[in-house]
Amino acid sequence: MCGISGYYSFHKSISSKNILEMNQAIRHRGPDDEGFWLYDHSHGLCFSGNDSTQKIQEQFPVLQEINSNIALGFRRLSIIDLSEKGHQPMLSEDGQIVITFNGEIYNFKKLRKELEISGHTFHSTSDTEVILKAYKEWGNSTFAKLDGMFAICIMDLISQKLILARDRVGMKPLFYHQNEQGLVWASEIKALLKNEWVKPEINWDGVYTNFLFQTTLAPQTCFQRILSLEPASFMTVDLKNQKIIKEKFWKLPSPSAENISQEEAVKKIDELLSESISEQLYADVPVAVMMSGGIDSTLIASKSKSFNANINTYTISYPFSEEEVKNASLAAQHFGVSHEVKEVSDEEALEQLKENIQHFEEPYSSFEVLLNAAKYAHDKDFKVVLSGNGADELFAGYSHTLKLNRWLLMRNFNFLSPLILTKDKFSQRVKNYFSQDDMFDFFRQSQISMMPLEAKSLIQPDIYNKINSELSEYHLSETKNYSGYFEYDMKYSLSSHHVFRDDLSAMKYSVEFRYPYLSNNLIDYVSALPQNIRFNGIQNKPLLRKTAEKYLPESVLNMPKKGFSFPVNYFIKNEKRVRDFIVENLESLKKRNFFNAAVIDEWWNHQEHEYDWVKIWQLVTFELWYQKYFEK
Repeated sequence: MCGISGYYSFHKSISSKNILEMNQAIRHRGPDDEGFWLYDHSHGLCFSGNDSTQKIQEQFPVLQEINSNIALGFRRLSIIDLSEKGHQPMLSEDGQIVITFNGEIYNFKKLRKELEISGHTFHSTSDTEVILKAYKEWGNSTFAKLDGMFAICIMDLISQKLILARDRVGMKPLFYHQNEQGLVWASEIKALLKNEWVKPEINWDGVYTNFLFQTTLAPQTCFQRILSLEPASFMTVDLKNQKIIKEKFWKLPSPSAENISQEEAVKKIDELLSESISEQLYADVPVAVMMSGGIDSTLIASKSKSFNANINTYTISYPFSEEEVKNASLAAQHFGVSHEVKEVSDEEALEQLKENIQHFEEPYSSFEVLLNAAKYAHDKDFKVVLSGNGADELFAGYSHTLKLNRWLLMRNFNFLSPLILTKDKFSQRVKNYFSQDDMFDFFRQSQISMMPLEAKSLIQPDIYNKINSELSEYHLSETKNYSGYFEYDMKYSLSSHHVFRDDLSAMKYSVEFRYPYLSNNLIDYVSALPQNIRFNGIQNKPLLRKTAEKYLPESVLNMPKKGFSFPVNYFIKNEKRVRDFIVENLESLKKRNFFNAAVIDEWWNHQEHEYDWVKIWQLVTFELWYQKYFEK
């Protein structure tokens, strides 16, 4: 688990100051080691950095200010093969293929055996070397074989190609900027902004989707001309003519028409989840399971014990999470694993609030509880943490999915929307409901964020008129059943939102989150199951609940679905510091003239609906994002 950065200058060599500053911007992702590889169209050289280990500094000179056309940077968080043999950038024996890799490949031992049979020899026990040899053997077909999370850069001097690739569901981020001068890429946007070509500009199309979905829909970001490489994709750059081609190496399987029983499906899911957990528990550093108290993470903790009898578990406690904390403790006691509860006080939640918000590279609608979870893991020396993230998307876990069948019926009455002329809040909500023509609209409504009409009234007309508010490019297959909704959940709720937040939260404290529910085999199997046994419209996660029955106590199985997040509304109502913090930032925001000040005041002074605070917090985090990335 690490961070990568790099650039390719199309026409002239540029200073290595760029790669040094880019790599330093993501130091938190890998404090254990760093490395560089520079190329000037004739030969490549490896360098160490100020944070490299002593042995690496003895092997390679420390990079000073020199010029090159191509530069690769790397930050290392040592998880597998802690020796210098796992150092990156890693080169093939002939020096003609160079790789930097951020992530973990869980099936790397299987792939290694296959490659050894084909005649390859290995000098380390790292998964990085397996990817390198796999690319030599299979080329771009390698990416589809990798089960894990990854953002990869491969420099192939033989074919004169530069390749960037990202895992199936986007668990590891990879951003890039392209202009007439060249291409820049990195694990975080912070690093891109250190390159001399990249100047921060607001991408209002990205901000608009952020306000509507609580996250910016990939491939857009909130920065102009900074894009996210989409999941299950690789991008090839031809060094001879700078031509760039993007390709997909995997797509979500369609549901099968095959007749299969629920019992058969539950048995297979149980087997695949066990296989995934056993692979993801592998590390050369301490591993823990983060338990929220719900089914997803508790089932992982339960099944982990058979593979690691001394597995550690922990739960983050915050205001109004008493029931979840109690259930997590009871469950840990039920299956006999070590368990600790970390109580996050109001003081801790508000500590470094501004810095934590600004760590995220776009506006956001909550306090991120995972920052506290990652900090606790770091303080306890857990470098690897297993998470239940992904189960809600894969198994129909969100409560709004239960409204799907009603919406499919009610959309027949959408013709009533233009007839609603009153402007009060209730009428606007009704109008918004009857404006959901597509599955994309239903998914958008379920995110509990700004409505399109609210965003339009907020954003100044001269800005709004330039925004592509139709959003048709984000529509997927639009199948009018659960399968259609599932596509949106997997692509936008999971890839653009949750795992992106997880990565930034964990890596801020140099911790690796892993996701047993997101293994290749489990995703492929569940996605291809007949819709009727995956979704019943009555109960969330029906298949996973059946799988968990023989492992978990009744209190966990019967607990209603609740998100793992701080109660921001509680802080707004009860903490004067938070209200003062909000007012200060809203006043600053109003002076920028991006938004209608009267609308901001109306939203702040008249919070009536349960989730009216979400819009306020989005505006506050927009202001803090703007301060961090656009003001010197």
